[in-house]
Amino acid sequence: MENFAAPARPIVERMTQAALAEPRRAVAFQGAPGANSHMAVLEAFPTGLPLPCFSFEDAIDAVRDGKADCAMIPIENSLHGRVADIHFLLPESGLTIIGEHFLPIRYALMGIGERAGIRQAMSHPQALGQCRLWLKAQDIAPLSYPDTAGAAAVVAEENDPTVAALAPPGAAPLYGLTIFENDVADADHNMTRFVVLARSAPPLRDHGMFMTTFVFEVKNVPAALYKALGGFATNGVNMTKLESYQRGGSFAATEFYCDIVGRPGDPAVDRALDELRFHTKSMRVLGTYPQARARPE
Repeated sequence: MENFAAPARPIVERMTQAALAEPRRAVAFQGAPGANSHMAVLEAFPTGLPLPCFSFEDAIDAVRDGKADCAMIPIENSLHGRVADIHFLLPESGLTIIGEHFLPIRYALMGIGERAGIRQAMSHPQALGQCRLWLKAQDIAPLSYPDTAGAAAVVAEENDPTVAALAPPGAAPLYGLTIFENDVADADHNMTRFVVLARSAPPLRDHGMFMTTFVFEVKNVPAALYKALGGFATNGVNMTKLESYQRGGSFAATEFYCDIVGRPGDPAVDRALDELRFHTKSMRVLGTYPQARARPE
């Protein structure tokens, strides 16, 4: 609680108490009230009780400890790419991906005083990256903070008319700020994909389109990745995401995060995953869940 700026603490306290009273309805998210993750929870879980957490680790721990039924975590943005650290946190969390949600992103520049006096904009690094060109054109310097709405609370607390926040418009009335600019983004297609994490996965319905997310580590031999992924091509399985990352600082063992269309039990998916396992050092499925929106073939 102390990590949140003072203007956010009473709101966080009320939301936390409501969520802890009914943990089966609680949905943990990272950020202060008014953050994009908060908005995503309200859209995806209209009857849920949003539980604000200061960090991604705190949101994951809330689910693992039974304080929340699930967590909603941003994983990638259409303008700024993957969310930092998520690829490390997901495999280590022990949780399962049970769903996804897409949220259109628009920010507002908010603060105190006059628009002409703004020299810096505080926000999450993802938000600053998504509005990088706009900020440069406005001659406003970016100022990093762990959360968008949390930045709005800090701006309200510090009462500096030269520092504004880039945050969802709904954060302004929560923290008593004035909106100077609305609909701030570098492109109209600004969209963030969230995943829903839970301790266990509910039974999947019989019909519909599904996504499967997994991580794997290739063997340190020539053409390892080519061999590992060949089964997806030969079996016609659509791979919608493949990202590499280094673990342990050795620069020798590369791990990959992957999304495919389909689910285990589909013959083509089973054959592709069997071939992947044969050509990799390790592979672990992080979740199979219904598509929130169709992927192009």
